[in-house]
Amino acid sequence: MGANMARRLKECNIPVVAVFDRNAAAARALAQELGCLAADELENVTAIADVIITVVTDDRAMKQIFTGGLLTEAKGKLFINCATVTPSVHAWVEETCEAEGAQSLEACMASSITQARQGTLYLMCGGKPEAFERARPILERLGESVRYIGPAGKAAQVKALVNMVMNANTAALAEGLGLGEALGLDLSMLREVFAQTGARSGVLQTDGEDMQNREHSCFFSAAHAAKDSGIALNLAKEQQLNLPVATATKKQYDRMVKAGLGELDKSGVAELTFKGRGGNHST
Repeated sequence: MGANMARRLKECNIPVVAVFDRNAAAARALAQELGCLAADELENVTAIADVIITVVTDDRAMKQIFTGGLLTEAKGKLFINCATVTPSVHAWVEETCEAEGAQSLEACMASSITQARQGTLYLMCGGKPEAFERARPILERLGESVRYIGPAGKAAQVKALVNMVMNANTAALAEGLGLGEALGLDLSMLREVFAQTGARSGVLQTDGEDMQNREHSCFFSAAHAAKDSGIALNLAKEQQLNLPVATATKKQYDRMVKAGLGELDKSGVAELTFKGRGGNHST
């Protein structure tokens, strides 16, 4: 995601001066492509960039970069944070940045790798309004929809719910197609019927054919689906809400991770529901 966002900004004539990745080889390759610095340390990015965009995996990684050098001499800098992490972590990042005289904004992405490259992301933003206005010219090059949600953490709450519902839709679609195959139905016909009835969904369009053809090249991994459903379930627990569908969905993605399938696309949940694919068994 981060690499494609950098490519998009370069195409839009927004200078990309440095990139950093814990995979140094990947950072060097991207830097050569973009004609910028492959930073050896996080502080080197902050030293030469006015705006720093972060895309990391989880809460732990987010805290590591902000305590591991990224805030060195950060006064006046703007940090735009695009990872799906716990809302409280986004609030912590804002507080930590402000203590150093910097600004931060969460810009949660409800899109995938292809949209990052095309500049058609759906971006949900949380933080101080002034940080949002400062970031807007950059975000509008990255997204076709840039929406301000509210204070720090609020956009992350919305993103958690988006992914919770998306993951449940994906798991339900896999079950519908898996049962359809077991009944001897033509799955191409079944997908067409789904698309024209109340069974239609965004994941039907993005994942349905892939489930049928067992094509699970990763755009959004099963491991990330498990993590993001977990974020939503923790929010529900805080509100003393029982979400049985979301709970069952997370169990499916947890099964994928346990089976070593966590790096497959979320569409790979079909491997647990189709007969003969090794993951399905009745209970």
